[in-house]
Parts: sequence; structure tokens; C-alpha cells
Amino acid sequence: MLNFLPAPLVGLIASLLLALNALFWVPVLLLFSCVKLLLPIKAVRLLIDPLLLHIAETWIAGNSGWMRLTQRTSWDVQGVEGLNYRSWYLVNCNHQSWVDILVLQHLFNRRIPLLKFFLKQQLIWVPVMGLAWWALEFPFMRRHSEEFLKKHPEMRGKDQATTRKACEKFALIPTSVMNFLEGTRFTPAKHLRQQSPYKHLLKPKVGGMALALNALGDKFQAILDVTIVYPDGAPAFWQFLTGKLKRVIVRVRSLPIPQHLVQGDYAGDPAVREAYQQWAQQMWADKDAQIEALISRSNQRAGPP
Repeated sequence: MLNFLPAPLVGLIASLLLALNALFWVPVLLLFSCVKLLLPIKAVRLLIDPLLLHIAETWIAGNSGWMRLTQRTSWDVQGVEGLNYRSWYLVNCNHQSWVDILVLQHLFNRRIPLLKFFLKQQLIWVPVMGLAWWALEFPFMRRHSEEFLKKHPEMRGKDQATTRKACEKFALIPTSVMNFLEGTRFTPAKHLRQQSPYKHLLKPKVGGMALALNALGDKFQAILDVTIVYPDGAPAFWQFLTGKLKRVIVRVRSLPIPQHLVQGDYAGDPAVREAYQQWAQQMWADKDAQIEALISRSNQRAGPP
């Protein structure tokens, strides 16, 4: 534990360890990814893909190591018992901070297959990390708004094709497809602008999840509905690096795959889109109530300041 050091120094050490860990493992990932790119046959993919996942899991384990070294975080976690590393999962979570990603990776690493996130297309240009996400075949999405798609309906099909192509690759070996349904991080300004009906959440966007279910519905063992609560407020990334993440609450629910929706044509059938929306809205209402209860309980335990 390095928390006895001044916070800026802890942040500097954590940043350095984070960067060194990435700079060590990303070139290794790229080396094996290039082999797969040059030899695009199924036998090579089946050989290389598990190796890439092992490299990524070791990278994540390194991140967990420096987190334990620099953080003094109290973890309140329920629902991660009995998960299957050899199965497929569709994972969704509320989104408040970039720290969410490290929390999810820390908790799920080697409990379930590597989390593969739906990413905005622009993120492929992030130095170092963009190459890593490309090497690990994270799906990059343009995420057009419904208003844009109504004006340009031909783009809906392109998004669908991109997602389906990515998910078809995931069918070869066990994978966890990760999707933040809100599509962006929660902020009070975004919440107000959306006029969200939820107290702690933005409105869910189900397009990515629907396409993943259509492509891999027969593979997924369950939907893992993850709720993250930061009782002291969602931390900025620098706050996290400086060791100021004191408490994290995580709840994981394993939900059945909605078989009545899996075979529906989300892109082409308005009735199916409406059914998906109702299903997601109910899940989000339950999550919002759960967050409120967890915050209230946490405040009661903490007592008056």
C-alpha cells in the first residue's frame, strides 16, 4: 500500500505503472494480431485468438496489481460467484466514469471470458489503446442517433452489418460482449438534457444489445446486468489514480436471454424495436431503484459527517 504517500505522488506512480503495463503488452498483442491478419484462415484464428485473450488477461491482472498497490478501496461485491469462464455472456452496466472499465475488468478477469466493448469509431485513434482494441477485435461503432437514422435509413443497415460481423467472430471462442446501454457517461447535464425518467441513469439505447442478441443469442448463457455505485461520488480518472476511490459497490444479476426477442428483426420491424425498448426500460427501472436503495443503505451505514 502506497497511500501513506502524498496523493499527487501516488497518482504519478499509478500513471507510470498503468503506462508501462500497456506499453509492454500492446506490442505483443500487435505481433500476434499481424500473424492472424497475414494468415486469415480459421485454423490460425483458433490458434491465435486464445493466445491474444491470455495476453489481455495478463495485462488486466497487471492493472489489478498496481490498483492494489496504490488504492485503499473498500469493495462491496455480490453476484460474481458461479460464473463460467468457458461460456458466452452479454454484459451491460450503468456508466459514470472511465473508472467503470477498470472496475469491471478487475472483477470479471478470468471469471468470465474477456470483456469486449462496443466502442465509438473515434476511439480507434486513441494512442496505444486504439491499437490494442483493434488487435483484440473490439467492435467499433458509429452510433448514429435515431434522428440521423430517420433521415439516413441506409446507415442503419451499415451499423447492423458491422455489429453482426464482429459478433460472428466472437462465436468461435467464449466471449463476453460488453455494452453500456446509456451509450455515454452519466452527467447531471446529460440527464437534464435527455429529461431522463430515471433518477440515476440516462435513457437506455438498445440497438447494440439487440444486434448482439440477434447474432449470438444461441450462444449466450445469460445477460449479466451489472450495477456500479460509488457512494462518495463517481471519481474522475485522476482522482482514482491518486488513491481517492474509497468505496465501490457492485451488484451483478444473471438474467435469462429474452428468447421472444432474439429472433426479431430489430432494424426492420418497428414492433420489435418497441418490444426491445419496453424490455430495456423495465430493466433500467429496476436498476434505478437498486441504485437508490444501495446509496441510501450506504449513507445510513456511514452515518452523519
